[in-house]
Amino acid sequence: MKRAESFKLAASYLKLRLNGIILLGLFGALFALVFYLYNIQVEPVIYAVILCAMIGIIFLLVDFIKLYKKHNQLRALKNSTSLQLDKLPEPNEIIEKDYYDLLTAINKENVQIAYNADVSRSQMVDYYTLWAHQIKTPIAAMHLILQSEESEQNLELSMEVFKIEQYVEFVLQYLRVESMSSDLVLKKYSLDDIVKQAVRKYARMFIRKKIKLNFEDLNCEVLTDEKWLVFVVEQLLSNALKYTNEGTVSIYMDNRSEKTLIIEDTGIGIREEDIARIFERGFTGYNGRWDKKSTGLGLYLCKQILSKLSHKITIESMVDRGTKVSIDLATIEVAIE
Repeated sequence: MKRAESFKLAASYLKLRLNGIILLGLFGALFALVFYLYNIQVEPVIYAVILCAMIGIIFLLVDFIKLYKKHNQLRALKNSTSLQLDKLPEPNEIIEKDYYDLLTAINKENVQIAYNADVSRSQMVDYYTLWAHQIKTPIAAMHLILQSEESEQNLELSMEVFKIEQYVEFVLQYLRVESMSSDLVLKKYSLDDIVKQAVRKYARMFIRKKIKLNFEDLNCEVLTDEKWLVFVVEQLLSNALKYTNEGTVSIYMDNRSEKTLIIEDTGIGIREEDIARIFERGFTGYNGRWDKKSTGLGLYLCKQILSKLSHKITIESMVDRGTKVSIDLATIEVAIE
């Protein structure tokens, strides 16, 4: 492979220098023709041409070696994690200098564009973070007002306010997920405590929809970030409740793996052709079109978060039989303070 690449580069180099080689050959032929027409000995010309050709070949070899080194240097920069213009080879010709100046200008413009985009995103995140925290106050007030009088209407409104609260939390986590690495606190946590937090949050929805919860003691400690894993479990419970009109949601450990959490429901299930794409951003599938309110972001966000936590998620499902979500909570061993 390397030899083939070298031959390709040599052919490209000869093509680049072909005009000069042809021009020198024509000069030699012209001198030989003139000497022949004037009946002057041609041998000195041929001898001079041979000497010039040998010197030219040596020159071309040295020039090719320089080009080869520069080519390898540029390929190494291309394959490096970050391209730095100050590490580019020094331009030897005016055209190379023009290209270097053009690259410098493009890089400067790209850096400015990236900086403006970062500033714009940072301002957007700050705005929505502030908005989310401010809107929590009227949401809490609505909860208090609705709890002051028990009625069927107030219970229904309370569930809708709860959904609003979840959407606000979802917006915050969606904005933070790209930079979540700086927000991680990895420790060993009781998986029971994490799951129970999510279950308590959705207890009213279980009662409201009359969905039975089967929850077995997990008796498992996992190395993870509590806040982010709780959010993932909440999203999975929310999906289970959304697509289960009657039946059961079960939470238990896989008996084949001591670190795999199972969240299983008896809901409407997922079509087989949609399974392969359910973790794609914005993909809603048949269920999303049926629900008409699905954003296609919930499972995508769960996948992103679990990947950053070094966990894995898989989903098995059958239409009208339910969905089984498996979260492999095994992590790479790291030093914990």
